[in-house]
Amino acid sequence: MTTNLSIREATQDDATALADIYNHYVRETHITFDLEPVTVENREVMIEGYNKNARHRLFVGTDNEQVVGYVSSSQFRTKPAYDLSVETTIYLDQGMTGRGYGKKLYEHLFRELEATDVHRYYGIIALPNQASIELHREFGFVEKGILTEVGYKFDKYWDTLWMEKSESDETIDD
Repeated sequence: MTTNLSIREATQDDATALADIYNHYVRETHITFDLEPVTVENREVMIEGYNKNARHRLFVGTDNEQVVGYVSSSQFRTKPAYDLSVETTIYLDQGMTGRGYGKKLYEHLFRELEATDVHRYYGIIALPNQASIELHREFGFVEKGILTEVGYKFDKYWDTLWMEKSESDETIDD
């Protein structure tokens, strides 16, 4: 499965790889609702904003020193009352899916967040995306609702599934 996977905090040196991974999803899929590719500078700014707050983390997974994906927990909403809730996000290099990297990255993220005061985790999934739904279910996320036709990309409307996990929900066992 993922015998060579190493996971560490993202650094500025990862900006190009993160932009490349993300831009595949921007250009080729409905998975993100961004319509224009991001720049390396955009990812540098993104990286700078993480890992200063115990709840807002960004980790990269590498295999033989190649970045294969990343996982993050971000501010859910900007109003202070939402501070103990985070949105989790995971992106894998297009050629690295189906190898268990996503599971290992999520395991790492949730293990790192155990000692924090995060109360709720949210996954917002553009539909269809069965692999993401199954991954979230493995980690105790439950379906909370669907927003219909909330995004417009590739001349089509897309729905999103909102999933939730509480801090007390168990994650999967190895």
